[in-house]
Amino acid sequence: MATVEMKDLLDSGVHFGHKKKRWNPKMSKYIFGERNGICIIDLKQTVSALDATHDFVRDLASSGQSVLFVGTKRQAQEIVKEGALRCDMYFVNHRWLGGMLTNFATIKQSIKKLKRLESAQEDGTYERLPKKEVIKLEKDRVQLDKTLGGIKDMNRLPSAIFIIDTIKEQTAVLEGRRLGIPIIAIVDTNCNPDEIDYPIPGNDDAARSLSLITNKIADAVLEGRGIREKSTTPPAPPVKKAAVSEMVFEPEVKTPEETVKAETVNAETSGKVETEPSASPVVTPPPTPEVAENPASA
Repeated sequence: MATVEMKDLLDSGVHFGHKKKRWNPKMSKYIFGERNGICIIDLKQTVSALDATHDFVRDLASSGQSVLFVGTKRQAQEIVKEGALRCDMYFVNHRWLGGMLTNFATIKQSIKKLKRLESAQEDGTYERLPKKEVIKLEKDRVQLDKTLGGIKDMNRLPSAIFIIDTIKEQTAVLEGRRLGIPIIAIVDTNCNPDEIDYPIPGNDDAARSLSLITNKIADAVLEGRGIREKSTTPPAPPVKKAAVSEMVFEPEVKTPEETVKAETVNAETSGKVETEPSASPVVTPPPTPEVAENPASA
């Protein structure tokens, strides 16, 4: 069964590409045709790519691995944030810092600083500091939260990266390729699909197109996590059969009519004496005495 229907892709404008003069020849295999100077994307290939990507992301999530959502262009910022939060994944939607993956050890130091500033804001440390210093610290916290807020709980490199607009996020693409991290991306007609492990041909400018595809990736993550939860849930313990000594037998409750009837039957039974015919004694005849022969008669 297809992950998305063709009608949904058409309604969201996923098939609209860029003008012919801005196309990348490497995208020719994903282009259905041209209309009014605008490239039209082959949505059959988009459906196939979404199905393959859905299976890949679902398998990642079912094994407990993570996906990083990246999209810093204006129309993608809120879409990326909402999709990542819905499936409890990490995201970058403000600005990609150089070395965010290749120099992750240094980025983790900045994340620690962000967490310290958040703790100081919550535990009342700001109240004991001068006003000017509080303003400076709060400015630093806001700036760090914009760039690192979506990855502050990411303790290790992600297992895959989902990118919107590979041209704008070229640094993220290069870092992912350098580290061997699989890259999933929406590739428009001006992109290079050879740089992407799981290219999804589609419109990377329209908000409805971005929302549809991002939600499908988030759904795949949620499906994979559901599979993982089912596989890790311990089976129910077997029902222990009670021993005979542990069984509780409740007395039989009889109605008054049944009680009177039972007493009558018992009285009649006790008044009768069953007699069995006695067996006749066996009489054994006495032995016959032997008569001695008279020698005289002989």
